[in-house]
Amino acid sequence: MAATAASSLQINAARPSLVSAQRILRGGVANSGINSLGTSWAKLSSACHISFGQHFNRTFTSSPAKFSKVAVKAMSEPGENKPASGSGLPINLKGKRAFIAGVADDNGYGWAIAKSLAAAGAEILLGTWVPALNIFETSLRRGKFDESRVLPDGSLMEITKVYALDAVFDTPEDVPEDIKANKRYAGSRSSECVKQDFGSIDILVHSLANGPEVTKPLLETSRKGYLAAISASSYSYVSLLKHFLPIINPGGSSISLTYIASERIIPGYGGGMSSAKAALESDTRVLAFEAGRKHKVRVNTISAGPLRSRAAKAIGFIDMMIDYSIANAPLQKELSADEVGNTAAFLASPLASAITGAVIYVDNGLNAMGVGVDSPIFKDLDIPKAS
Repeated sequence: MAATAASSLQINAARPSLVSAQRILRGGVANSGINSLGTSWAKLSSACHISFGQHFNRTFTSSPAKFSKVAVKAMSEPGENKPASGSGLPINLKGKRAFIAGVADDNGYGWAIAKSLAAAGAEILLGTWVPALNIFETSLRRGKFDESRVLPDGSLMEITKVYALDAVFDTPEDVPEDIKANKRYAGSRSSECVKQDFGSIDILVHSLANGPEVTKPLLETSRKGYLAAISASSYSYVSLLKHFLPIINPGGSSISLTYIASERIIPGYGGGMSSAKAALESDTRVLAFEAGRKHKVRVNTISAGPLRSRAAKAIGFIDMMIDYSIANAPLQKELSADEVGNTAAFLASPLASAITGAVIYVDNGLNAMGVGVDSPIFKDLDIPKAS
């Protein structure tokens, strides 16, 4: 299984490769992030030889207050689903284990989701696209993501392990020989390695997308480019869930990321990516039925608004989309990655135990609009604006 990152507009614009972060950024859209110092790097290397994952325990000396954002509140007692006295209605994920696929930097929705799950008490495992693994883990090891790892209580998010992941291949046999020759692909069957290392998980997050021809209008998209977008951005979720379902505990939750282009026309979001997001949302409903009946696992997707992530900037018009959203959404503010992360934490928690097969919009309400109210044609209307 694989990794890209489905960020902001969930677009990957350049090559058929999936991921974000600098030269990884060439893939375009993404949700991303990961790890740092602790025990011995060698000791924490995967027994499956697919990662140099590590449990972080770095000391961060800067004041944590300035990094505080809206955040979930974790309960103090593990396994306790009832609100503690005086605690209101907190999100409690203590004792739960989450695998987030598609994290390759600290700037996208995947990273934000990992942070919110960690803030709620969950143990964090990450899946990173194979070519991005080295640069990602090196950045973590050198503390480049330490500021981004700060949780609301001032502690640092700990990442127990990082696994190599490639979502465009279902089995090792599917990997072409020239790619398979790369030693980083050795044993990269993440679900089997997670089972071997931990036995089971409770939360699965799919934060992957890639459209090699995303900048092309649909009428100019090749069959190869169109099918590549569907494969990496929607079928990758079917395959990911298929491989992980046997190790997801009953009552578990699976979450993916989608975008409003699945149901509305977004010029510039081409190459079959709108079709891929529509397929992802349809698959979410079917998978909710099948996974719910067979494994008692809930399946939902979050339709996130545009985010100014490093990967999304590669598509060229992300700033325009954010400006459009601020001008036209019911809530006139820039969407933060934390708001999507906290929604994911809610969906993964017992508080959402009856929610499955749903598309949850986290876009300041932009999905509800039928027209763009910033159009000159409405200049004479008394349209409410933010004070």
